[in-house]
Amino acid sequence: MSTRDIAPRARRFAAVLAASALAVLGVALPLPALADTAPPAGTPATVSADGLPTWQINGVVWSQVVVGNTVYATGSFTKARPPGVAAGGAGEVDALNILAYDITTGNRVASFNHSLNAQGLVVTASPDGSRVYVGGDFTAVDGVAMGHVAAFNTASGALDTAFLAKVNNQVRGLAATATTLYVGGNFQAASGIARKSLAAVNVTTGALVTTWAPTVDNGYVWSMVLTPDKSRVVVGGSFTTLNGQSAYGMGSLSATNGANQPWAANQKIRTAGSSGAITSLRADGQQIYGSGYAFGAGATFEGTFAANPTTGAITVVNDCHGDTYDVLPLGAVLYSVSHAHDCSWIRSFPDTNPRVRWQRALAQTIAPTTTNIGPDSYGWNFNGLPASSVLQWFPQLSTGSYTGQTQAAWSLAGNGTYVVLGGEFPSVNGTAQQGLVRMAVSASAPNKRGPTYSTIPSRPIPPTTAVSSAPGSVTVTFGTAWDSDNESLTYDVLRDSSPFVNSQQIKSNFWTLPTGTFTDTGLPSGSTHVYQVRIKDPFGNIQWSLKSSSVTVR
Repeated sequence: MSTRDIAPRARRFAAVLAASALAVLGVALPLPALADTAPPAGTPATVSADGLPTWQINGVVWSQVVVGNTVYATGSFTKARPPGVAAGGAGEVDALNILAYDITTGNRVASFNHSLNAQGLVVTASPDGSRVYVGGDFTAVDGVAMGHVAAFNTASGALDTAFLAKVNNQVRGLAATATTLYVGGNFQAASGIARKSLAAVNVTTGALVTTWAPTVDNGYVWSMVLTPDKSRVVVGGSFTTLNGQSAYGMGSLSATNGANQPWAANQKIRTAGSSGAITSLRADGQQIYGSGYAFGAGATFEGTFAANPTTGAITVVNDCHGDTYDVLPLGAVLYSVSHAHDCSWIRSFPDTNPRVRWQRALAQTIAPTTTNIGPDSYGWNFNGLPASSVLQWFPQLSTGSYTGQTQAAWSLAGNGTYVVLGGEFPSVNGTAQQGLVRMAVSASAPNKRGPTYSTIPSRPIPPTTAVSSAPGSVTVTFGTAWDSDNESLTYDVLRDSSPFVNSQQIKSNFWTLPTGTFTDTGLPSGSTHVYQVRIKDPFGNIQWSLKSSSVTVR
């Protein structure tokens, strides 16, 4: 429901896809504390904001999954090329809508060389990692007819030609057990038998599982995930009912017979119909996580949430304005990709007026740390419900033009060391890197994202001032910088060419930039001095302040 940096976003997003509790209410919670790659004890660390060299694509990546050290990516693209190479440059190869690369090096896995005759929209793995399944708009893989779903052997990289699932239209969601692949999307039949946007097939043959036949009565399925115990399939999308019963945007189904199961989250998080949807669902062995978008009447949620997998009771809901496309729980951190622009309702960064600042990737604590403020500026009211902290992880992704929606990242995947982002962005942190990028924990990263004065909206570099208002002393005042993956920075005050006469740590971020001060004492009356401040992050990256004007000591 945001005023977007694009026009009628919901309809355009749908068109691209179609074509192509913790019971803490009333309990005081601490205010959120930011974290980063070197956080204080008890606060989860994020990956670094450094964009690591990764093979690139020339379109958009909609979905990724990691198996071992291999990332499987699918979307709408025709070429892939090495990092640092412009489109059409040396080393570029054909890569029709599907690609694999090594998560540790970013290099293309050349042995996985396939083509889809139309875009892929989702890729997921079998529980044992022996196979990956891809769904989308395609009807052929490597020239072999396929019904919008295909399976690949991860050991050999080969297409499994014995797996012949037949779905008659777009597949957008997949979830796999050892025996059954659950399929969701916008279709009317599977294996020639009526199915309304939901079906289940045998993982070996692709034959329809006839005992699982829930129905989406309007709208369609965007995402699906199995609960940790594999007894339920949680589905999300633009639908408003499941099996004829109210299930606004999401619901839970028996994995055995497709019957509706309790799912309390859809009573409070309501985004569905032509103006909204639940865009992503994930699980981490303990909870279900999700994201949504809204753009008009009947849709009232953007941001991220977590819920109990058995009841659907909300454990965290983050009312953070800006459509959110994917979520990824890793350890104690929930990563997301979006175009977030106002998280003040969970006590984080505010909107700008005019709206010029968009954060395309975020990290938040999984554990609740605060509560929502409501009603918000749209009238949505999550007041008092548990919320989590936005962490100090702010990689800068530029917006792409491929989908016509002026977005950057659309998908996430990762493991204990790396987070990988996919989408249509042409650059990361100002360096050309199209459609795919890796980021790593500090032990595996270059840690070169240092302090900066740059903000959006832009501000002048703050001056360093030096004033002598008392005999023998000078008060130095300086503006702070911020760092995309470190909250606490060290400020060393330099008098003349040497020495450093003060060192202090100040916490900052791009929306809260406090002023630093230091009083230098014991100076000879009549002496003159110039001051400058060295700003340093925990990894030794440095930003120098402007020098002060010369000051004469009283």
